[in-house]
Amino acid sequence: MPEVSETVFYSQLQPWSTVAATPCMEQVAGPPMPVRLGQYYQTPKPHPWRPTMGYENIEVTPLPSQHATNAVIDPCYTPYGMATQPLKFPNLVTGFERNPAHAARAALYTRYTPLEWMQNNLRFYNEADTGRNYSERLRGDFVRVMRETDETTTQGQRESGRRLGERITDTTFWRNEVRTELERLLIEAASLQDARRAIKKAVNDIEGPLHIAQECLYHREKRQGVDLVHDIAEQSLLREIEIFRNNQKRLKCLYNKVQDQMSNNRAAQNELETDVQSKDSALGIDNMCHQLNNTSKGINYYGGIEKFDPTVSTTVTWATNSNRIVQRSQSERGKSAQMRSDIENLMNTCSQEVWDAWSNTNNALARRSAETLEAKSKLQMYLQKIQQELFTLEKNIELLKKAILDKSDPMKVAHTRLEARTHRKEVELCRDSAQDRLVNEVRDLQDNIETLHRKLQEAEAQHQQLLKTRANLESDLHNKVNALFIDREKCMGLRRSFPITATIKY
Repeated sequence: MPEVSETVFYSQLQPWSTVAATPCMEQVAGPPMPVRLGQYYQTPKPHPWRPTMGYENIEVTPLPSQHATNAVIDPCYTPYGMATQPLKFPNLVTGFERNPAHAARAALYTRYTPLEWMQNNLRFYNEADTGRNYSERLRGDFVRVMRETDETTTQGQRESGRRLGERITDTTFWRNEVRTELERLLIEAASLQDARRAIKKAVNDIEGPLHIAQECLYHREKRQGVDLVHDIAEQSLLREIEIFRNNQKRLKCLYNKVQDQMSNNRAAQNELETDVQSKDSALGIDNMCHQLNNTSKGINYYGGIEKFDPTVSTTVTWATNSNRIVQRSQSERGKSAQMRSDIENLMNTCSQEVWDAWSNTNNALARRSAETLEAKSKLQMYLQKIQQELFTLEKNIELLKKAILDKSDPMKVAHTRLEARTHRKEVELCRDSAQDRLVNEVRDLQDNIETLHRKLQEAEAQHQQLLKTRANLESDLHNKVNALFIDREKCMGLRRSFPITATIKY
């Protein structure tokens, strides 16, 4: 066998590593053989049936004359680069002496028999015949199904177009009916609107003074402290509001009916307009759908669009709904015509009671403003006196503090003298009259300082009381100013002119 250099693929080795297989008895000199992952094995010419990759299982058969455990394992030598214990393979291929590594490596591949090779070829032939026959049958079915589906699709599309045309005709009829009724209802609603406007003007004329009276009450709620009193002005405002509301009720007696009828007319109009818009939109969609064909632009797939929706209406409920809307509009038009004849008898006068209440409230606010102004003047006078007393008391407090501070030096002198006399020696350290006088002097100074501190505390307490009184006066004065501003500026400013005419006209 000719010698062939080989490179073997090992799945457990690194991309570049070396393997040297050398028998125990004969060691072949030379460097290790390089191994590369993914490199193919070059098959020797005498063995063409061997695979070209090294991913085959091998079976090691020991020689008949020795056991595998003893003859194969080489306990005396470990080749460089092997991760496991080396094995010594029997001489299965001739030429072991010329290239031991090649002979041992050739024994690792599995051999196939000619019978297996023939059976594998027959299996592929049969599989190809079966697949070709089945494909021919499928092609025949494909042609038949395509013809049937084309006919069904064309017929279904033609039927859908016819049904769309019928639907367009029905929708156009009901759209015209609803649009005609909507025009009639709009004319009647405009006539009722003119009659309603007269009653609304009378009611709105009362809304002005009523709103002003309520605003005056809200402004007077912003008074603070004791000025938040339920006085005559507030009582007059409450009576005024009550009179305004009673007069408004009489004017609204018929206005409410007109308002309700206008709401009913508007509801019927909204239904008619919504139905007309829906039908116009449906007609546009159906016309577009009726004109669509297989070559139109914008056609696309929409998954699940063909599923049935149980919440949509049917043709019967659709026609019933349009008929109901038209009948309701006709009924509301009849009621509106009857109400326009009743509006002719509307009352047009309530202004005298409104004017009397307005004048009484203005007089009460003016009197209350005068009382508040007088109280404010007195508070300012007392506040000025308290301020002067505070100024005088603060000067006295400063004098008391200075008097206490002036006692500090005499107290230091007395203490120093007493401390110095404690250094007298022996019998000279006696309690003489001078010692007694120094002690009495210290006590007198302490009593004086304590008396001054008490007076200072009383002065500061009185100062705080005066500050509190001044704060109360200032707060009350602020409240009076606020109340006077509310009554004279805000309330009277709103009520300088009567917001309506002497007669309520329609």
